[in-house]
Amino acid sequence: QVTPVESGGGLVQAGDSLRLSCSGIGRTFDYFEMGWFRQAPGKEREFVAGITLIGGNTQYADSVKGRFTISRDNAKKTVTLQMNLLEAEDSAVYYCVGRYFTDFQYPYWGQGTQVTVSS
Repeated sequence: QVTPVESGGGLVQAGDSLRLSCSGIGRTFDYFEMGWFRQAPGKEREFVAGITLIGGNTQYADSVKGRFTISRDNAKKTVTLQMNLLEAEDSAVYYCVGRYFTDFQYPYWGQGTQVTVSS
């Protein structure tokens, strides 16, 4: 069973850093591309970052480029989103997502973790 589980959310001040982690993919982790989405109140869910099977390629939303870094540890079967220079606009529920490497959509979603950045 594939069930992403996020951890690491919380309340921070603008300019601070926060690290989100995701686990729960299981033995198939090596075959999964992983990513993070977020949704703020009243806004649509948006893509934040993605990473390929062995981490060779990463993608970021323009709004987080240079501040956020996605990485994965295939031995520990975890994916991490390091968020630096946080802004109030980064406040949202962050979701860890996964897809088998041949899929186009992300069918596996975690429950989400709240990130709140006070200005």
